[in-house]
Amino acid sequence: MRDDVGLLELVGTRRSAGRLLDTAPDDAEVERLVGLAMTAPDHAYLRPWRLVLIRDGARGDLGDALAQASGNPAQALKPLRAPLLIAIVLCPQQHPKVPEWEQLAAAVGVVTTLGLLMHAAGWATNWRTGPHLDARPVREVLRLADGERALGFLYTGRPDAEDGRGPRPQPDPAAHLSTLGRDDRIVNGSPGVVR
Repeated sequence: MRDDVGLLELVGTRRSAGRLLDTAPDDAEVERLVGLAMTAPDHAYLRPWRLVLIRDGARGDLGDALAQASGNPAQALKPLRAPLLIAIVLCPQQHPKVPEWEQLAAAVGVVTTLGLLMHAAGWATNWRTGPHLDARPVREVLRLADGERALGFLYTGRPDAEDGRGPRPQPDPAAHLSTLGRDDRIVNGSPGVVR
């Protein structure tokens, strides 16, 4: 059996960063980590997503678009919270065996894996969304084609050791597991776990 203690520890310690400092991975490192993240499940290898790197002044362009879309000038500051934003764009394709929901799952799998890989490489991330992802100014800045949809931004940077966040809360996995074929009891209105 492989020794996965390092991997298990990385998965267990990853969390969304509250604050990110001014350094971010360069394009070559991002490309290397994205290449590894592409091992996430992807039925028919459609790669129904693309990622847009947003750095430097482009963060201001995105901020202006968010401010315009929301009517709130304070929104312009949000993209400045990290030195690198990675826009996640769903690019669904027509396929007889892969419905759009499965393509969305593939995109989420890549981003989740990328977040873990960033953590393993010493970076911190936070997947941020918001109500204005599909607003015209944001779509224009991201150059979204018809049918494409922004799924949010992976804010990326150097972790702040003074972030003040403690360890991740550990939910009870048994509360989310059941075994088919057993008499499951109902917990809080949902099928529960036989213990």
